Amino acid sequence: MSDAVEALLDEVTETEAQPDFDAGRLRGQVAIVTGASSGIGRAVALELATCGTHVAFCFLDAGAQARLDAQAVARKLRELEVRVYFRHCDVRDSRDVKRFVDEVQQEMGGVQILVNNAGIGRDAALWRLEDHEWEAVVRTNLDGAFFFTRSVAPLMRAQEYGKIVNVTSVHGVRSEFGISNYASSKAGLIGLTRSAAVELGPRNVNVNAVAPGYIRTTRLTDGVPSEILDRAREQAVLGRLGDPQDVAGVVVFLCSEAARHITGAVIPVDGGYLL
Repeated sequence: MSDAVEALLDEVTETEAQPDFDAGRLRGQVAIVTGASSGIGRAVALELATCGTHVAFCFLDAGAQARLDAQAVARKLRELEVRVYFRHCDVRDSRDVKRFVDEVQQEMGGVQILVNNAGIGRDAALWRLEDHEWEAVVRTNLDGAFFFTRSVAPLMRAQEYGKIVNVTSVHGVRSEFGISNYASSKAGLIGLTRSAAVELGPRNVNVNAVAPGYIRTTRLTDGVPSEILDRAREQAVLGRLGDPQDVAGVVVFLCSEAARHITGAVIPVDGGYLL
């Protein structure tokens, strides 16, 4: 055996991976989850808290119900005996995002995990899309993820550790009629995921994405006609729609050391919808 091969084997032995998923290793870390007052974001925040992760989350203040939803999530998180920080944050506003990240760092003592989940939809045929409908979706779904990633990048690079998970969509891979703004934003988020993985990887920061299919109980599917949901169910090889917990489980895995050698990946959570 050559000296070069022996040296390589020694290096592999010294950095031996721990393949078993140990959620307990997330205990004590601090996670930011955007858009966590409902749906997938809520499920992700609660799943992380179940692992002992302290959670900071932001939400869109769209009225009294949105504030009540956020307060309810905060109560649930505290029941899991983790520290919680939350407030309204406009993810489209880079200065507000930077303030939020700074506040989390001061209140919680650092940031190890970022889950970019905040997202909206404004569906219409592209020739009927108004400027504000295009801008609202792209600025929320794509710009918001960029602003948060840019804000946490110096922290994660300095500590040479971090996990970033972006919630994109199967529609970032394959579009449908009437969602050109949404599909474009989610396809852009896939590009951001891969670019960030390349740039942050040398500092031991993993950046991945999950691509949910049609998920029940999320605000994005509340207004989807039943015939479209029925067709989505039929197209999924598992013959069902997903639940927010289906996505949350994959997100938490990607935040764990069991996924330490995965970066730049886009994992469908779609029941086989894309097959």
